[in-house]
Amino acid sequence: MEKDIVINGMRVHYDETGPADAPAVVLMHGWGCDHTTVRSIAAILEPGLHVYNLDLPGHGRSDEPPTAWGVGDYTALVEEFCRLNGIVRPTLIGHSFGGRIGLLMSSRNDIPRMVLVDGAGIKPRRKPKYYIKVYSFKAAKKLLPLLFGQKRGQAMIDRWRGKAGSADYRNSSPVMRAVMSRCVNEDLKHVMPDIKASTLLVWGEKDTATPLSDAKYMERHIPDAGLVAFPDAGHYSFLDNPGGFKAVMREFFKKDLAASRQ
Repeated sequence: MEKDIVINGMRVHYDETGPADAPAVVLMHGWGCDHTTVRSIAAILEPGLHVYNLDLPGHGRSDEPPTAWGVGDYTALVEEFCRLNGIVRPTLIGHSFGGRIGLLMSSRNDIPRMVLVDGAGIKPRRKPKYYIKVYSFKAAKKLLPLLFGQKRGQAMIDRWRGKAGSADYRNSSPVMRAVMSRCVNEDLKHVMPDIKASTLLVWGEKDTATPLSDAKYMERHIPDAGLVAFPDAGHYSFLDNPGGFKAVMREFFKKDLAASRQ
């Protein structure tokens, strides 16, 4: 059932499925996506679990954040969402950007289980040319309007941004660009030892956005974590290998799904 809830004046859209009296799952999509992207994950679980599939702020039918939010702001919103809906000790599932929220939320709440699917949360290692590009762009933002006038200088900056930025960055609004820049540069390695949730890591070995090395780091530093990697899958491993993903999820949630068949 498609629903909306207002949290601190912000509309948050979500899809709620599964038996009302079943254990709760909060499902969080990746950057530039919405709840429909991970609908196939909800479909695996909803026979035996009560799934809340969110449109994170700035995505889908949810409002944009009022300012450049960081991971902590998104996590606080999901925590408040749970409080308002009476959700206690939910299982967390996060794909990509949703994994950032899962990491932080599970490190400071009583979360029994978590699934990270090609999850983000480790600051990427940058090559020198990346920093050259970043600082060149920052310098250009200051100098071009002075050299060519505000209007022409801004047009040149926008063209530069369009060529240099990622597709996700180019397709985002100014607020969401700032959110993306802030969140990408947050490293959540320090919270991993505090995570008590039984954690399943599902990855594509060909993932270039959140490489397999990130998953291996998480497996070593989250106390109760296990990794399943699909050789021929990328950043959307749940779509690239739907059969394998479904089998892994059914095994991890076998008690809940078995109870639904009784």
